Amino acid sequence: MSAKSRQLQDMLEPSVTALGYEFWGLEYLAQGRSALLRVYIDAEQGINVDDCARVSRQISAVLDVEDPISGEYRLEVSSPGMDRPLFSLAQFAAAAGETIKVKLRMNYEGRRNFKGRLVGVEEDDVVILVDDHEYLFPLVDIEKANVVPRFD
Repeated sequence: MSAKSRQLQDMLEPSVTALGYEFWGLEYLAQGRSALLRVYIDAEQGINVDDCARVSRQISAVLDVEDPISGEYRLEVSSPGMDRPLFSLAQFAAAAGETIKVKLRMNYEGRRNFKGRLVGVEEDDVVILVDDHEYLFPLVDIEKANVVPRFD
């Protein structure tokens, strides 16, 4: 996680949890002179549009006061959805047994993208079974990871 993403998470997570939602994670994508801040929230009963709007208003107020993003940015608040992104070791551990897609920050054995069954977590590593081979990737080396939805 980048320093900017960590700063934003530390700033926004208390507001999300104070509203009664789980702060699932965030993506901060700087795109030239503008940026995209996507915040994922979850709840036991699920998330609907009204929940996203409520959190968006609260987060917008915090961002207006703290002003952590210079220039223009777009704020999106969303549920993690069926293809939920995975950000923390706890989220990876909870998704053990699922098929996931992982994109690494740098090439490993000539590739950055892996798809396989999430075996679990060992210390700070995520364990993925791809084509009968287990890979251990340190969480800090994972740029992006998502659960592959099942429709069975």
